[in-house]
Amino acid sequence: MIKSIEFEGIKVSYSLRGAGKPIVLLHGYLEAGEVWDPLAEALAGSFRMIVPDLPGHGKSGIKGEVHTMEFLASAVREVIKDAGEHKVMMVGHSLGGYATLAFVEMFPEMLSGYVLFHSHPHADTPEAIERRNREIEIVRAGRKNIMYPGNVSMMFAKENLGLMAAELERSKKIASRNPGEGIIALLNGMIARPSRQYILESGAVPLLWILGRHDLYFSPEKAMRDIGLPHNAGVVILEKSGHLGFIEETEESYKLIERFAQRIAW
Repeated sequence: MIKSIEFEGIKVSYSLRGAGKPIVLLHGYLEAGEVWDPLAEALAGSFRMIVPDLPGHGKSGIKGEVHTMEFLASAVREVIKDAGEHKVMMVGHSLGGYATLAFVEMFPEMLSGYVLFHSHPHADTPEAIERRNREIEIVRAGRKNIMYPGNVSMMFAKENLGLMAAELERSKKIASRNPGEGIIALLNGMIARPSRQYILESGAVPLLWILGRHDLYFSPEKAMRDIGLPHNAGVVILEKSGHLGFIEETEESYKLIERFAQRIAW
């Protein structure tokens, strides 16, 4: 079922499927809610899946040139309320993980647990900011089509590119449909985000952190560097994945999330 709400003057679209304890899936940059479909279908046998298109991507609207992580978290909160839920488990991929950490900071009472999927709590490095600004310039010049194919290809482990040609093309098609203005708004939001390392380390909400051994955007070692994990946090490294473990290792991702959901207190 596809639904939508109005939030701060824009449409925010989301899908619902399954029944049971509610899990929210937040997609990453250059993605949309549909990128989760293989995993969401598997989880829908046991859980109620709430899958938004974050503002700026998918079928959701755009509000200005900067979509902060706080703005995204607030939009997701309204989606959860519209779906009739009060407490959920949240899974955030990459950019979706940044929004999830903002949600943990702002609305911890609404979370039973959260999963960071190929994401981390650090602010952008100067190098990352420079890269994002270059992408903004490319999109402003009307040339997004020369940017996203390379970005999407980098999300897969090199050894999976040939094995997962259909999945690669599907991800590229999803990326191609995202409007330039939305890409810019989310890039600016990622540039502006602060470090939320203290949120992760506080242990206020149980955490499962899933990383990819062959992630070309950041290695597991780099992501975990100088972080003191709390007692209620666990880390898993997917040995056959790059930046898209829920696609590259869907079955293992399903099992990890299902086990985590069974352990936490709802």
